[in-house]
Amino acid sequence: MFEDLKAIYRNDPAGRGLDPFLYPGLHAIICHRYVCHPLYKLRLRFFARAISQLVRFLTGIEIHPGAKIGKGLFIDHGMGIVIGETAEIGENCVMFHHVTLGGTGKHVGKRHPTIGNNVMLGTAATLLGPIKVGDNVKVGAETFIINRDVPDNCTVVGAPGVIVRLEGKNVTTRLKDSQIPGE
Repeated sequence: MFEDLKAIYRNDPAGRGLDPFLYPGLHAIICHRYVCHPLYKLRLRFFARAISQLVRFLTGIEIHPGAKIGKGLFIDHGMGIVIGETAEIGENCVMFHHVTLGGTGKHVGKRHPTIGNNVMLGTAATLLGPIKVGDNVKVGAETFIINRDVPDNCTVVGAPGVIVRLEGKNVTTRLKDSQIPGE
């Protein structure tokens, strides 16, 4: 919990004093980490899902109890966020409102995105399918990525997503299957 609280102070200039304790993103993450996900792992999935739906009603943030979330996640404003069952989020990530980490309905098993460390997901970014987003990636507002991996150290914008910055250099590269090196 302290890492998530520190993430608010680190990423939000408006997060002063005790204000971050009122943030719905923090409430959703705490409930996920300490109630829903542990119940899910104990195979008490109905109860985990029921509590996650109550949290969704109260915060506007839907995190499936099966999702795996690293420490230091900062959800700014939060409303409309959807994180699917098999989604995985690395450490020290920032997520703005209306982000979707969803499935396409065409996959079995791993169906949702895996997000690396230090990733920023802009407002209304939509990432669908069992894709991998590398470390130190910035995904622009309203960017749409479906069934395409994103390499480390880049910036992706547009619909469909286009890499406009890679390893600190300006580029224009359409995302392709299995673009992460070594995969």
